[in-house]
Amino acid sequence: MAAKKKAAKSKKTAPKKKAVKKVVKKASKKTSKKAAPAPRAKSLLGKPAPDFSMPMDDGSTVALKDLRGKRVVLYFYPKDDTPGCTVEACAFRDGLPKFSASNAAIIGVSKDSVASHQKFKNKFKLNFPLASDTTKVSEAYGVWKQKSMYGRTYMGVERSTFVIDENGVVRAEWRKVSVPGHAEEVRKALEVL
Repeated sequence: MAAKKKAAKSKKTAPKKKAVKKVVKKASKKTSKKAAPAPRAKSLLGKPAPDFSMPMDDGSTVALKDLRGKRVVLYFYPKDDTPGCTVEACAFRDGLPKFSASNAAIIGVSKDSVASHQKFKNKFKLNFPLASDTTKVSEAYGVWKQKSMYGRTYMGVERSTFVIDENGVVRAEWRKVSVPGHAEEVRKALEVL
């Protein structure tokens, strides 16, 4: 009789164990999907810089091929006249004489319009050009990313900087840039290239 009760008891608990296993399995699948890191952008170091042609704040167009023979600091930023982007732009502005001494041109790039760039440049007396990425330059450099803020996801520019040498080859890159001290770090990198 005791054996029958044990068998009946194990039959009653068996489905519960299976149900628990299914729930645990589903939960681990969900967490593994959420915990998976975002794919990293492929490094461009040592590779030819993706070509570009973009309208600039002064109405002209800048193309990578026209910059051969000069080093280029191409920095991508999310938006004109926002706190982090302003601090970064002003740091490059203040360091321009040292960048020029290293035969380097600075070009800031965002998806903002030429008119927005003109206002931003005039407001902060920026002494280098701002280019409007109206094509897919951000995508070519791997800086157009899915971002999230306040639970909302959207596509945007990941703050990044590339140093391109006189022959059009990427010699240094910074992704997910932290603004404080960044312009000086880029300048020091130019000295050793």
